[in-house]
Amino acid sequence: MIAGSNILVTGGAGSVGRTLVRRLLDMDANVVRIFDNSEPDLAALQSQLDDERCRFLAGDIRDRHRLKRAIQNIDIVVHSAAMKHVDISEYNPFEAVKTNVMGLQNVVDAAIDSSVERLVFTSSDKAVNPANTMGTTKLLGEKLVTAGNKYAGRADLSLASVRFGNVIDSSQSVVPLFRRQIAEGGPVALTDNRMTRFFLTADEMCDLVVGALRNTNGGEVFLYQMAAMRIEHLAEVMIEELAPEYGYDPDAINIRHVGRRAGETLHEEVVTEREADRALEDGQLYAIPPESTEANGYLTHDGLQGFDPTESLVSSSANAEYLEKDEIASLLNRAGALQVSS
Repeated sequence: MIAGSNILVTGGAGSVGRTLVRRLLDMDANVVRIFDNSEPDLAALQSQLDDERCRFLAGDIRDRHRLKRAIQNIDIVVHSAAMKHVDISEYNPFEAVKTNVMGLQNVVDAAIDSSVERLVFTSSDKAVNPANTMGTTKLLGEKLVTAGNKYAGRADLSLASVRFGNVIDSSQSVVPLFRRQIAEGGPVALTDNRMTRFFLTADEMCDLVVGALRNTNGGEVFLYQMAAMRIEHLAEVMIEELAPEYGYDPDAINIRHVGRRAGETLHEEVVTEREADRALEDGQLYAIPPESTEANGYLTHDGLQGFDPTESLVSSSANAEYLEKDEIASLLNRAGALQVSS
């Protein structure tokens, strides 16, 4: 599927996009077009990747004409360009809609009008029963991608979404924030000590995207079986592990409770009750087929090879089994999040 394919990654110079680009190159993609509206990030990535298969394209998904050019002769699209931060989207909802909804529609339209055979949209667990602007735009994005399978009018194009929680050490996320605060001697800012989240490593996120590309029949939402943890425990583990590396006594670094930001929730959900009823799994991934009825015949789904109905699916981090502190430390080590740069 990946080997020999021409691939477009939107938002390819962001933290998620960069990781995906490297995985796709490792899997012998023929060409990877890295599409991003940040010239500095594109230039930085170009200096890191010495690979003649890469093409660095400046552009914005809001510009459908630029997308039409970028998507020519592409086989696979991974769409990760988005406004991803809850508080920024909450204060800039008009801009979030332009990027996360209208920009996504531009990507879907461009894929339909081209040679693209697979498209995967990177969504978020915040799309489930959304409580903020960012989550709402992601939910609408999933709906657009699923409907695109019918709207396309051609059987050789499959569009699907992946829904994941916090990618450990992605830019501006909680792990690098805590690490930076520890390096400065604290305090570590915690919005609410009751807060819980789902986490996955960058490698697991790539496994999810590649799994969706390989398995989709069109219209599904794919999820990874993610670990859950209390954010307070995450902060405590990072202080214990990193404070000595920065020359501090862990007991000298305090945790300061600062209150929740606009649109921020205590817990995250990964599926709704309706979705859980039709969820499938293959041992590593969950797949939620599109909701369909014989009455309207709008979207049909014949199941996925290798996937069976799931016996149990934890829908919310509120009732998940949380990692113990030693397990959190192991996960962070595996993700390279406890490394201190010299």
